[in-house]
Amino acid sequence: MTRERNILITIEYDGSDFCGWQIQPNVRTVQGDLEKVLTRVCGAPVKLNGTSRTDAGVHALGQRASFKGSYGIPLDKIAEAANNILAGGRKTASSVGDVKITDVKEVPADFHARFSSRGKKYRYVIYNGGNVDIFRRNYCYQVMAKLDTDSMNKACSYIKGTHDFAVFQASGGPKKKTTVRTVHSLDVFRKGEDVIIEITGDGFLYNMVRIITGTLVEVGLGKRQPQDVRDMIDSKDRKQAGHTAPPEGLYLVEVYYEQEI
Repeated sequence: MTRERNILITIEYDGSDFCGWQIQPNVRTVQGDLEKVLTRVCGAPVKLNGTSRTDAGVHALGQRASFKGSYGIPLDKIAEAANNILAGGRKTASSVGDVKITDVKEVPADFHARFSSRGKKYRYVIYNGGNVDIFRRNYCYQVMAKLDTDSMNKACSYIKGTHDFAVFQASGGPKKKTTVRTVHSLDVFRKGEDVIIEITGDGFLYNMVRIITGTLVEVGLGKRQPQDVRDMIDSKDRKQAGHTAPPEGLYLVEVYYEQEI
């Protein structure tokens, strides 16, 4: 009899045509597509435990998900078989779908992709080139006026650290026991015509990264002063923070664990 295995997969996806990660009835989701494909590949039902419930339009470079079962397929064949189906069954080297499994490994029985996570890294991409680029509309936030990245970085200094981040939490998400989180790093830098925001933390509230981004954009446009961010965090009032940046510019880059498994 095949023994039960606990399997961790790493996934990248283009979120443009998905209604988010989490499985929902009658709409296309990343979890839904993967569970169907992995069930077919493994020859038995697969139920994924994802680390991050990314929203519609949000992309991932390093999403993680785990699942358990007594599957006969060799570990090193899971990604190959699943990616072939995800690419529409085309077997040419250049064929790829909008979801791809990039790594598969067996992990201890008590490991859980979500609950064992100790932190995440997100990247937000802002195109700041001065002209609308229709070919990037699904992959960045397009801000035409030049952003002052020095002011944005000054504002970041008030966000880094451990705070009650209720001000950066959107309504409608799952209720949390606490809104206190630790932001380990937050940096803004230019790369060509793009302004990149990278943030790591032990966890993030619903739409927290996108609201932080919207707030930093308003600072970069001179609509707010960097020190205003300190007062808005103290207020714990969502209305005091900036707008919610669109989902298209957000990328889940990496999920961290206590020890890399």
